[in-house]
Parts: sequence; C-alpha cells; structure tokens
Amino acid sequence: MTFGPCGGVRPDGQCEMRPGACSFDGVVPWSGAQAAPPRFEAPLVVTDFSCAPFDPADVAATAEILAPSCDVVLVGEHQNKPDFPPTLMGRLLLDAGVTPWITLSCRDRNRVVLEQELRGLHSIGVRTAMCVTGDGRGYDVRPDVTQTFDLDGPRLVSLATSLGMSAAVPETPTAPPVHARPLRLVEKQRAGASVAVLNHVRTPDMVAEFMAAARAAGLTIPVIAAVAVFTDSVSAAVLQGLPGLELDPAVTEYVLAARDPVAAGIDTAVREAGELLAIDGIAGVNVSGLASASGARAGSEIKAEVGRRIYVEAA
Repeated sequence: MTFGPCGGVRPDGQCEMRPGACSFDGVVPWSGAQAAPPRFEAPLVVTDFSCAPFDPADVAATAEILAPSCDVVLVGEHQNKPDFPPTLMGRLLLDAGVTPWITLSCRDRNRVVLEQELRGLHSIGVRTAMCVTGDGRGYDVRPDVTQTFDLDGPRLVSLATSLGMSAAVPETPTAPPVHARPLRLVEKQRAGASVAVLNHVRTPDMVAEFMAAARAAGLTIPVIAAVAVFTDSVSAAVLQGLPGLELDPAVTEYVLAARDPVAAGIDTAVREAGELLAIDGIAGVNVSGLASASGARAGSEIKAEVGRRIYVEAA
C-alpha cells in the first residue's frame, strides 16, 4: 500500500494485519494524475446486496425485493464469501432491473485483472465501481490462496476514472488517525473519486463533525452515510466485526430488548437515516448490514422496508 493509512487501523493505532503500529504516520498525499471524474448524480438510497453465492436465481429474486426501495445496490466483496466475477454479477443485476455499484478489491486481483474487470463493467453498462484496497485475508481463510495488492484503493480509483468509470470510495471516520480521516477522503477525491460511502459510526453527530472537517479541507464530492440495520444479536455483531465499525450501545440494547425487534430495528434505521440526510454534504444513505440472522432473503425484506420508508420520509 502506497497511499495510506487504510481504514482498518485498530482503535489503539495497531495494524489489523500484523503486530505493531500502523506503518503510516499520517495521510500520504495523492501524487498521481488528477483526471476529472465523469458527471455523477448521487443516489438517495443505496442498499447492501446479499444473496446466496453462485446462484443466479437468488440474485434475481433478491434484486426483485430491493428494486422498488433503492436507487442502487452495493455489491460487496468478502474474503470468506466469494461469488460470481464482478462483470458477470453486474450483468445479472442489470438484467434483474437494478443499478449495481460493484466492489473491486485489490486483494485478489492484480493490476491486469482489475483493468479487465473495469473495462468489462463499463462495456455492459455498469458505470460505478466501489474501489477498495480490501481487508487482508484472515490467516484461517483459504490459507492456500495468496494475496496480490498490486494497487491500493486510490490508485484503483485513478485507474477507474481514466477508463471512464465513476469511482466510489469508502472512508472510516472513527479509524485512527481520526483527525486526519477527512483529509484522507479529500486525497481520494484528488485521485478521481466521484462519491464517498462512509462506514457506520455510533451517532449522526459524529458524521456531522466529520463532514464539517472534510468540507473545510476541500471535499466537494457527494457523500453517502451508512445506516446500520440490525434486528437481532447476530446482525448487530456483524456490523461491529471490523475495526472502526461501531454501534451505539444504547440503541443496540433498545432494539434487541424490544418486544418486536424487527419493527424496532426498522424504526431505528429510518430515524437514523433522517438525521443523517439533514447533515450538510450528505447526499444519500447506505442501508447497510445483514439485517437478520434468518438469512439473506429475510434481511433483504427488512432492508427493502427501510428503504421504502426513507423514500416516504424524504418526499
């Protein structure tokens, strides 16, 4: 990684990959080409897309559930849950009637394959790629598989933009160095990012503080803030499973102790979305998370209801 630090720095400043402190003392300024990104219109509702892996029928069925409730589906890439190649997944989702943002990680693809996927996505009509360095593979996840990291997130952003794609980028407001995270996002903007998607944090006030600092530092691209959707202990735990991702303990306790945790989880998510959309610079929300321990289909139904209600509240 050249343009660090990554978003996975642990709360105590330790590297998530190896013993010891993060290798970066501060934000590394972008020093590559500064191409103008394509014209970009920010969506109001982006929803995490989860389905059974390698199952075209489930891709279509899940897309049918989510399509009326969001503008975009965000397709993640997880080290322990491989699925169809990005271009194929993009084609399946377009055919199912949804607009996908496909995540491309530098972990499992070298520079050539990343360019192939970007060109492939562009050729089928996918216009936005989520460009991430990618979390390192856990020691117990496919130990027979190597990791690539020819590029990091900002350099992948630059490559995507040079090929006519819009690049979405992540940022973790609560990862050390917290004070430098707004500047880190500005450097991704300089690399060519068209839109940012924030990881979820405990409260909307923390997002407001981050946005004020980022805009003061020169951020102009639209930002999508994450809405944590959970209705049971398993889906709550998933949202806190990576460094920098946190839930409000009081809100978590309220949802899990409710007589109807599903209704409470939906109500809480919709309320959080409204508070986030009121923040200057927040253009939309990412309905994020597993949502339910009862399976991806049940989780999609819950996220679809959250999205529908966000539309109603925003009307």
